[in-house]
Amino acid sequence: MYLYKDAAGRVIYVGKAKSLRLRVRSYFSDDRLADAKTGTLISEATDIDYILVDNNKEALALENNLIKQWKPRFNILLRDDKTYPYIKLTIEKYARVYVTRRLRKDGSTYYGPFFPANLAHRLVKFIHRAFLVPSCKVDLTRHHPKPCLQYHIHRCLGPCVEGLTTDDAYAAAVKNVKLFLEGRHADLAASLRQRMQDASDETRFEEAASLRDLLSTVEEMEERQKMAAAKGDDIDIFAAYAEPPLVALNLFHLRNGQIVDRREFFWEDQPDFDEPQFFSALIKQIYIDQQHIPSIIHVPVDFEDREALEELLSEKRGRKVEIHTPQRGQKKAMLNLVETNAKHSFDQRFRVMKPSSRAIQEALQDTLGLPDAPKRIECFDVSHIQGTDKVASMVVWEDGRMKKSDYRKFIIRSVVGNDDFASMREVVTRRYSRVQQENQAMPGLVLIDGGLGQLHSAADSLEALGIINQPLASIAKREEIIYVYGQENEPVMLDRFSPILHLIQSIRDEAHRFAVTFHRTRRNAARLTSELDQIPGVGAKTVQKLLRGLGSPELVRAASEDELARVVGRAAARRVREFYAPVVHPETV
Repeated sequence: MYLYKDAAGRVIYVGKAKSLRLRVRSYFSDDRLADAKTGTLISEATDIDYILVDNNKEALALENNLIKQWKPRFNILLRDDKTYPYIKLTIEKYARVYVTRRLRKDGSTYYGPFFPANLAHRLVKFIHRAFLVPSCKVDLTRHHPKPCLQYHIHRCLGPCVEGLTTDDAYAAAVKNVKLFLEGRHADLAASLRQRMQDASDETRFEEAASLRDLLSTVEEMEERQKMAAAKGDDIDIFAAYAEPPLVALNLFHLRNGQIVDRREFFWEDQPDFDEPQFFSALIKQIYIDQQHIPSIIHVPVDFEDREALEELLSEKRGRKVEIHTPQRGQKKAMLNLVETNAKHSFDQRFRVMKPSSRAIQEALQDTLGLPDAPKRIECFDVSHIQGTDKVASMVVWEDGRMKKSDYRKFIIRSVVGNDDFASMREVVTRRYSRVQQENQAMPGLVLIDGGLGQLHSAADSLEALGIINQPLASIAKREEIIYVYGQENEPVMLDRFSPILHLIQSIRDEAHRFAVTFHRTRRNAARLTSELDQIPGVGAKTVQKLLRGLGSPELVRAASEDELARVVGRAAARRVREFYAPVVHPETV
């Protein structure tokens, strides 16, 4: 391994070679120096370091680790990657299940990865329905006076309230969840069958019927899994479209003979796009640190490290992994399909083509890890000046466009002083308590303008209303980081070209504009109303008549004496006009 460093000691390139002398010498050939990327690299490199390894496989693994550690700017770096979701089973006394995209050494058990991404969410929903193990954020270290909505709709055993379940019953449910997620459907079926028989023998027929239905579902899933396993191998197919320095890449996942997911990658810094080198670097970064490795990988070109990488990935997988470049037949046709999609992705990202509403919703779902594609987003913002004239706004995005007829304004009533968190709690509580009272549907996503404090304030309000699994996110203004509730430790950071970031920013900016406009209107109205109260000889009742008759303080100020007289009489009208009459200085007469 060799590492080029610049004058500041930063690693700017990581490479590997069997002969370091020959490899370094090759950088100084006329052809290589004429290359823009190599020429710039050599002009900036002031030092070279090296690391000896025993074989090519070790070199591949070390190269991947060093690139991810140092992020050298002359290496090809994996960008805009969406990580695979996992299902996390916690180790609390009352264990819960969550969908997460980051593995942590926290003692929890992780299952996955799952793709398409919504598969993990569908499985967690099945766990809620079938095993009544929740994903909520309720503090289960203490008892609460009443259960939330999830208990009432039979999605949770209710460990938060004393007496609703027992420790043994909850432990049995968690054990079944483990068997289910581990794929031990036969063991799970045997356990359910025994529990069903015991319940029947003890005349607990309702419980026995519930276990019977669950047993039927588990047995059906096991049969489907057997049928799917017989259909074919799992294959990943890569293809790219490049107009240097811009590159778009598509990765299709085929599982059991069917396309189950598609991923997109983009680069804006590849002026000298070398396809073999590009795919060699990419496949190493994607698979060497990944738990799941497919049996077959299709790429459009062969590359130097292919055989060594096949051997390394085969060792990691425990079974043979092959990397092919299809030349004909159905495999070549599938590669061509992925190439077509890569070209389409390039156009959508770099030629600013307007995607369909459905495509936007699916991209939002995938980027934020939502359980469903959001058809409607409701976004909140709070506006005030040092705690005065506090207001808030709610704007609505629905089916690809802003829906102004559903916008709402709020005057903050219960908060004293400058407390944005309390203001957000009040607004979210008022909005969704009314949604519940009117039996309206919740939006696909609630978006908050702000950081983690505002996000958790909104979450507290929803939890107090018994709304537990509502998709909720916030976007921080300066950093433009998106926090998804339940995944706060895994903030979503999108590049500045991302159309999803642009969409979320535009919704956030519209909420901010609407809130600021409402705040300015109220502030101006308050100022002008206080002016009317100061007019000598004009009382509060006359002020109210003026506002009712003319509509606003601004119109009162602009009205003529005759217009004012028609509302409040000639004497009061004259006093108003005299109050607003311009002052005439003697020296100007």
